[in-house]
Amino acid sequence: MRYFFELGNNPALSIAEIFSVLGTRENYQIINNKILIIESETELEAKKLIQQMGGVIKIGKIVLEKVEKINLENLSEYLEKQIETESKIFFGFSYYGNKNINLKPLGMEVKKYFKKKGLRGRWVNSKENILSSVVVEQNNLLKKGFELVIIEDGKDFLIGETAAVQPFKELSFRDYGRPARDDHSGMLPPKLAQIMINLALAPFANKKNAVMLDPFCGSGTLITEACLMDIKNIIGTDISSKAVLDAKKNINWAIKDKEKNKARIFECDIKEIVNKIQEKSIDAIATEPYLGPQRGKIDVKKTIKQLEELYTKTFAQFVKILKPKRRIVIIFPVFNLGNKKIFINPDFAQFKTVSPLPERLLEKYKNILSKRNAIIYGRQGQRVWREILVLE
Repeated sequence: MRYFFELGNNPALSIAEIFSVLGTRENYQIINNKILIIESETELEAKKLIQQMGGVIKIGKIVLEKVEKINLENLSEYLEKQIETESKIFFGFSYYGNKNINLKPLGMEVKKYFKKKGLRGRWVNSKENILSSVVVEQNNLLKKGFELVIIEDGKDFLIGETAAVQPFKELSFRDYGRPARDDHSGMLPPKLAQIMINLALAPFANKKNAVMLDPFCGSGTLITEACLMDIKNIIGTDISSKAVLDAKKNINWAIKDKEKNKARIFECDIKEIVNKIQEKSIDAIATEPYLGPQRGKIDVKKTIKQLEELYTKTFAQFVKILKPKRRIVIIFPVFNLGNKKIFINPDFAQFKTVSPLPERLLEKYKNILSKRNAIIYGRQGQRVWREILVLE
């Protein structure tokens, strides 16, 4: 079976997450930096997967291969299978490619096809040739019909059927609806938290039983997402008593099923963490430490010196509490000064850098990789970007 994944705004990060969850594939195809296609011997649980993958917009199955022309004739066999007892079918198309394709004639033809079969067809479209996850969800395409994705593959096309879309409502609610927010310090987006957790737990066959630590838990985003991913052994610490209270408040608010709230959260300075956590007891660390001031005038030179001292001390503690051959996924700040990006260089010589991407993709995505082959994450206009390192 072949599956397609619509990648997020940072395709390298999306691909790294997919391979961390499903295992790195030898045979895969990347189309237009938007679609990753992989083969799977077993059927993927798309709805379950997408709930826990922050870098994926859509997941679906390839239903038609080597289609020469997008028309009713080539789709008729698929459409026949969609006819059930429902009197109205909602349907839509998304096109991923570079050709100038007008989807309107196809949409009208399919409507007429359903009408001849005694059904009402509602074609859901938008100004763009790609339907967003919002449009797909709000128009019930996956519950009362279907979305077909048309993927340009050289001279031919692949046709996929969407099985699941990113749960944008839930992610937005957990991001902007949480009761305790710290906009001054900046907060990790839930999508990025999910990606970091998946990268950190990639080596584990049974991820749920791993002991995961976030020693700079802040308002608890990583801890919350880890709980929702059913990880049973989670520890969160922070030097700030307010952050610890905020984290507990946010986690209790977000997780209605108290059986899933397995997190232990307490106040602790990173320099003292070895006194609170048993040596060589942690399976994975996923964390975003302090990234420096987010607002006002920044003395970059002074800030970098302070951050390098903090991160160096942090790694000195990590080497004591982390089990051998286990992973750290950590964010370093990148100061975006116009056309120049300034990186920090703390001492983490005890650990080796692990590329989250297959080697053959490093050249393809070199524009969004640092010299350490870490993925850079940010948006235009943002003063402090993120360098996402995977260490072992």
